[in-house]
Amino acid sequence: MKRNIVIAAVTAAALIGGGTATALATTGDDEGSARQAANTRLSDDAHDGPDAQDDRDDDAARAASSDVTAAEAIASALKHTSGTVVSAELDDEDDSAKVVWKVDVLSGDNTWHSVSVDPSNGKVLGSHADDEDDTAQVRAALKGSSVTAEEAAKAAAGKGVVTSVDLDEDGRNKSWEAETHKSGGAEQDWKIDLNTGKVTADRTDAQDDDQD
Repeated sequence: MKRNIVIAAVTAAALIGGGTATALATTGDDEGSARQAANTRLSDDAHDGPDAQDDRDDDAARAASSDVTAAEAIASALKHTSGTVVSAELDDEDDSAKVVWKVDVLSGDNTWHSVSVDPSNGKVLGSHADDEDDTAQVRAALKGSSVTAEEAAKAAAGKGVVTSVDLDEDGRNKSWEAETHKSGGAEQDWKIDLNTGKVTADRTDAQDDDQD
C-alpha cells in the first residue's frame, strides 16, 4: 500500500514539474529490496506548453486550408504590384480570423507594399504601402543573386506545403528561409541558397535551443 502511494505521488510530481521522474519503492519482503516503480517521461510538446502546441496546430490548419501555393501567391502579387518579393506568409488577416497570403513587395522606387492574396483562388484582395527600415540591407543581400522568392518557394515545396518564404538578409550566410508543413502537422524550416537554389535544413533554431 505504501509503495502505491509513493508511486502516485512521484508520478503526479513529474506531471506537474514537466520533467522526468523515477520512483524507487521498498517492497514489503524481508530483504527490503528496492524496485523501480515508475518512470514517467513527458514529451517535448508537453514541455513546451499548450501555447506552443496551439501555434503548431494553427500553422497546420492554415497549410491545409490553402489551395494556392506560396509560389502562386507570389506570382499573383507581382502581377498586381511590380517589384521584388521579399517575403510571403500564410497568416491571419489583420483584425479578422480570415487566412490570407501576405506578400511583401519592394518596388523600384524603394516603396514597400503589403499585398493580400486569397488562398482559395489567388486573387489579390488589396494592398497598402508599408514602412520598412531595412531596404538597403535587402537590396545588398539580393544584389547578384539569381534565385527569386518564387523560385525559392518552388524549391522548398519538395519538402512539404510551404507556409512562408522570407529573405534572411542578416549575417554572413544570406539566404531564403522557408517553413513547410507535412501531413499530420509536422513543420520544418529550410534555407534556400540565393544563387543555386539548393535546399538545406535550417539548424539555427535547434542550435539556439541547445544554447539555452
